[in-house]
Amino acid sequence: MSSAKLVEYLPAKLEARSFSPARANVLGVGVHALDLLQAAGTIEAAIIAGRKGYVCVTGVHGVMEAQRSPEFRSILNRAFLVTPDGMPTVWVGKLQGHYYMRRVFGPDLMLEVCRRSPARGYTHFLYGGKPGDLSCAEEASLIRQVSLSKPDIIWVGLSTPRQERFMWKYLHRLNSTLMIGVGAAFDIHTGRIKDAPSWIKLSGLQWLHRLCQEPSRLWKRYLINNCGFVAKLALQLFRLKNYELDPTLEYDEEVPDVNS
Repeated sequence: MSSAKLVEYLPAKLEARSFSPARANVLGVGVHALDLLQAAGTIEAAIIAGRKGYVCVTGVHGVMEAQRSPEFRSILNRAFLVTPDGMPTVWVGKLQGHYYMRRVFGPDLMLEVCRRSPARGYTHFLYGGKPGDLSCAEEASLIRQVSLSKPDIIWVGLSTPRQERFMWKYLHRLNSTLMIGVGAAFDIHTGRIKDAPSWIKLSGLQWLHRLCQEPSRLWKRYLINNCGFVAKLALQLFRLKNYELDPTLEYDEEVPDVNS
């Protein structure tokens, strides 16, 4: 059996033990240096331990939103887990010495966690939709539905930065263990948006694949964010500007050890 296949069969507690809390500093946003199996194992360990928190799946778009809003940057850095959603975040991590860091794409993370759920009994609640604030009645209905179902995970598909702000606001108002923001995962898994081939993902060109499908909605985002990211990253890499990680904003609990 190959090493990759062997890891698939490791129980959640062993995967969690292999997780390192080290973070790559991507323009002041702490992105955890891990891969898909470590991320899924850490999420399982959090469910087993009853550790409440939210998970941000963050790429260039999220990092650039954090440059425009210190409040949003603190939301990302207070997350239980921040996974490297795009290849540029992975490349930055590798340059900082996190050689085993791999991309953790939101739809892939959702599939991996859901794949494990039937055998391990995890329950799920899906929340997403078009832009618009919740009315008081809708908010009360959501809180009531979640309270009745008590899911282990609420999957939030609102796109960045709305989903991260939603998770921050409702973390302690919704009766679940984890909230995970997965962006376009709902649209990809239902076939509304086509997923990119693996070679496009690995080359860091998935943004171009998305742009071709939704040019009117995404052209401005990618034009501004991609150019700004490259410029700011050059300043960081050449040490012309210091983007510090504020340790007071990091999630303040240790990664759960389900063996203890």
